Amino acid sequence: MKWKTGRSNRTAICLAVFAFFALTGCGAPAAAKKSTTTIPVLPSFQPSATATSTPTATLVPEKTWKSYGPESGLIHTLALDPSAPSTLYAGTDDAGVFKSTDGGGEWTAVNGGLTAIHINALAIDPRTAGTLFAGTDDGGIFRSTNGGDNWLVLNNGLTANQINAVAIDPVTPTTLYAGTDVGIFVSINEGARWDSINQGLLDQNVDALVIDPAAPATLYAGTIGEGVFMSTNGGESWSAVNNGLTAANAYALTIDPSTSATIYVGTEKGVFATTNGGRVWNAVGSGFADASVPALALDPSTPATLYAGTSSGVVWKSINGGGDWNAVATGLPNIPIEVLVANPAAPSTLYAGTFGGGVFQSTNGGEGWKMVNAGMMDTDVNTMAMAPSVSKTIYAGTKYGGVFKSSDGGLKWSIVDTGLTAYNILALAIDPVAPATLYAGTDRGIFKSTDGAENWKPLDVEFINYRAVYALAVDPITTTNLYAGVFGYGVYSSTNSGGFWSVSNTGLTTNWVDAIAIDPATPTTIYAGTNNGGVFKTTNGGRYWKPANTGLTIPQINTLAIDPVTPTTLYAGTKNGVYTSPDGGKNWTPCNTNLTSAYIDALAVDPVTPTTLYAGTEKGVYQSINAGSSWSVVGTSPLDMEINAVMIDPIMRTTLYAAAYRAGVLIFQ
Repeated sequence: MKWKTGRSNRTAICLAVFAFFALTGCGAPAAAKKSTTTIPVLPSFQPSATATSTPTATLVPEKTWKSYGPESGLIHTLALDPSAPSTLYAGTDDAGVFKSTDGGGEWTAVNGGLTAIHINALAIDPRTAGTLFAGTDDGGIFRSTNGGDNWLVLNNGLTANQINAVAIDPVTPTTLYAGTDVGIFVSINEGARWDSINQGLLDQNVDALVIDPAAPATLYAGTIGEGVFMSTNGGESWSAVNNGLTAANAYALTIDPSTSATIYVGTEKGVFATTNGGRVWNAVGSGFADASVPALALDPSTPATLYAGTSSGVVWKSINGGGDWNAVATGLPNIPIEVLVANPAAPSTLYAGTFGGGVFQSTNGGEGWKMVNAGMMDTDVNTMAMAPSVSKTIYAGTKYGGVFKSSDGGLKWSIVDTGLTAYNILALAIDPVAPATLYAGTDRGIFKSTDGAENWKPLDVEFINYRAVYALAVDPITTTNLYAGVFGYGVYSSTNSGGFWSVSNTGLTTNWVDAIAIDPATPTTIYAGTNNGGVFKTTNGGRYWKPANTGLTIPQINTLAIDPVTPTTLYAGTKNGVYTSPDGGKNWTPCNTNLTSAYIDALAVDPVTPTTLYAGTEKGVYQSINAGSSWSVVGTSPLDMEINAVMIDPIMRTTLYAAAYRAGVLIFQ
């Protein structure tokens, strides 16, 4: 999995701890590649011998694509406007800033002038309505004076691009502090000029900053590696205040507004508290000791009520300053909590920003949560699946948010992740005979559901667990036979629905398998697309493989597709266009006329008229109605949009679905 820098670093560390306990283009590294899974067409759905004469329903280019979801995002930061608490801002990983003026009911992107869209921190001026600051991962600090409609970069003197935290002096809001990966900076003129203030700061990777509201010259900084530091002179000098703090990483800090000597810190070893301004810390909390805590929030009206968001996706609540804790996670997904905020006007109303599931709201002090993502589109969908016999039920595997499900053709989505402890979904496959049975390949092994993705269990296999699985395929005739492409380990096979797996690599000269396709008529014939060795073929169910590469000059195979009527006809998507083979992989030729976007990450073949193909590229979807001899763009919306998977509705063949980067599932009807 490709981790971003900035605040994602803390979640990477938290997840590691949690996992321990619980025609041109360029290739992408394995851990970042967007995976697609070829779902074979079942023999029961193969057309008759005369089906090839069925007229093709050519898609009208003037039509546009539309996405209805999944609406979600990787939320690094949330900010409530103190002068209008129903106004809420969310900083996302790849889509900039979103704004809601109705407490999360509806979101709108507010990114005018924002040239860096990975947002790590947001801070609102407490005295000037509409003025807020955004700390980005690679572009420094931006300011908006009109509620996010327009932004201006303010980096004069700021030698850091990665901004992890922004704090505003509550008494003198023209004074700002920025925590960065190279220390702390201060501005005394609303960001017009910044100066470094690192004296005594042993660790300069600063992830959290808070200001004492009673004495604004007193600040606390949470670092990655050296705990907490304190300054009593506006940041001119710092000293470590770690007595009793046995954790090195301080992810979150919050101060009791009524007794500012009481401070809480969220760490990789749970929550610590001090009641004397940092001189001595004590671990607080019973019930979730050693849990990684990236998020903290206090009830502003009753500061003894404390909330802790953990990397396991659970929010814990204490009503006695951390003395005792209870889990308050009903309705939350099984996704790490990145940030928590409480509404000062209605303290029982809380918001949780998650690592891929968007924003969740509680109106009863955390006892129950609901997703509030309407209009928020920051969803990277890696892969999709739909049973050949079922229309409108779609599963979407996302990069950070687990699995989403739609039962109405992609109009409405819900997250389905109970039991799913891995969030980067690289491949999905469905049992064609029992469509409620699904398999998910993730960056940490394979998971299985037998109830339509409502509940998942890991296939607890020692040699697959915690390895990235980029390809999955189910034998369309003997559906207990499964095949998996495991990063760095080649192909594994199972003959009992995933209960036991064995290595199936004999003859493979590379262990980097990104695509698997099964011959629907002869399922013992299987093709494996590799990242650096081209295509391999087996005719005995994976016991032995041979190269099938003649004419295939590109060794990087991103996706494979098979003609369901004539299974010896194959298509391969590469970093340099589409190749076709008419003879089961013996010979390949390029078929790229008018295909102006060359990096092919997805292919789909019309199950009734297999001369009609679709290709998902880094710049939209293309269609061929002549078996790849020539191509044309499909629709107008996803141009310049990365498409990770393409799927044809098995019943309504004129309905096309495309999984997109930062746009969810696009629908073309």
